[in-house]
Amino acid sequence: MSHAPQTIDRTAVEAAGGAPGRRLRALLCGVMVAALAACGADVTPPDVAADLPARWRDGPTGGPGVDKGWVAAFGSRELVRLVGLAEVDNLDLAAATARIAQAEAQVSATAAGLSPTLSASGDASRRATPGTLSRASPPFHTQVSNSFSLAGDASWQLDLSGRVRALTAAQSATLEATRFDREAIRLSTVTNLVDAYLAMAAAEDRLRIARDNVTTAERTLAAIKRRLEVGTATALDLAQQESVVATQRATLPDLEIERRQQRNAIVVLTGRAPEAATVAGDSLSRLSLPRIGAGVPARLLTRRPDIAQAEATLAAQAANVAAARAAFLPDVALTGSAGFESAFLKNLLRPDALAASIAGSVAETIFDGGKREADLDAARARHSELAATYRKTVHTALADVENALVAIEQNRRHETLQAAVVTAARKAQRLTEERLSEGTIDVTTVLDAERTLFQAEQTLIGVRLARFQAVVALVAALGGGWDREAAASAATTTTAEAKP
Repeated sequence: MSHAPQTIDRTAVEAAGGAPGRRLRALLCGVMVAALAACGADVTPPDVAADLPARWRDGPTGGPGVDKGWVAAFGSRELVRLVGLAEVDNLDLAAATARIAQAEAQVSATAAGLSPTLSASGDASRRATPGTLSRASPPFHTQVSNSFSLAGDASWQLDLSGRVRALTAAQSATLEATRFDREAIRLSTVTNLVDAYLAMAAAEDRLRIARDNVTTAERTLAAIKRRLEVGTATALDLAQQESVVATQRATLPDLEIERRQQRNAIVVLTGRAPEAATVAGDSLSRLSLPRIGAGVPARLLTRRPDIAQAEATLAAQAANVAAARAAFLPDVALTGSAGFESAFLKNLLRPDALAASIAGSVAETIFDGGKREADLDAARARHSELAATYRKTVHTALADVENALVAIEQNRRHETLQAAVVTAARKAQRLTEERLSEGTIDVTTVLDAERTLFQAEQTLIGVRLARFQAVVALVAALGGGWDREAAASAATTTTAEAKP
């Protein structure tokens, strides 16, 4: 069961005499020191720098890293244009910007608790009192009286405990985390758009190859029909090749679906409805593969917006812990009022009508059933949770870079090997087609050569796409050219320019 806070009037203390007042002040100071000592020490952030390796395990360490112009390195003007539209008009970014405005307003609202509160009021009233209240028998005379007042009130909650300052610091850190979140969303938006553009280009290449394969299969079908006419092929041979042609034609609708879905995803990422824009697309063979250096692992702490967001969120919770500790200290307040009161309006602003009061108070909760202790324990537990999340974010970022580096290298090797498979399969298919026309080879061998070539070509496109997307994954893992110090400097410059 919780008792109401006990209020100590400073005016009464002074009236009680100097010595008792000094003893009470000493007692209050002792209570504050004891309360803070009972709350324990402040929380500390984890040392994530100790988790950072000196070099990458699955790739070269060093190099300039990624810069903000990495999209242009693909060599597609259309891709650069689409990314520019997304950075301006993407709706997820718009929502993130609105959340920043909300956080800024919350900082101002919390910081307002450090300032005095001023208010003004005015009152005019007229009262008629019946004579029956003052006489038992007639004559009765109604008494009419007027009252006028004009007053101002002021109150100030002195933040001697530091609680409001701690809450303001928590809101400021939350605002910083919200800004980092917008940068993380920006990076995700850009990399998702680039991935979709590459997938659309791969679908275009697959469609082109599938159409070429249909043409090749139809040419072989015509040759088998000629052999059937002269009796050197069977109806089974013809049916098998007709199946190959039908199979290749059946792949076209799915590839067209993939191409159009990726195109729609790109347009939506630019903040527009799918019908509102046109994307021409490209071919992977016409795009350049950017060369990205991984830099050193220690740079991730200032290059990844999600790491910065996790750190700022942890700092906000540390401030919340400080606020929970400050709740154990007394609340000190000053109040005052001044104004004019008169029964006659003409005398309202005379100096003789002035009325004023001033008071100070100290309030401390003596018993609350352990609520403040529980609040402090919960705040510290939340800080421990966010500290673990912060470390996990750093570990995940390191893993993202390592995974991207190994994917780039292995997909490079895979593409080289798969290109050799396609070259050999294309040669085998050409030779079997020539011998089919000469009538010196069986149809089964021709069918096997065709299927091998068709599968090898489609696989090569998939491997090439994976290699491009591994580069995009490395860019995302390195922060996409974002730099915390540069962002902070730009924010400071913007704030300074906004001031009159």
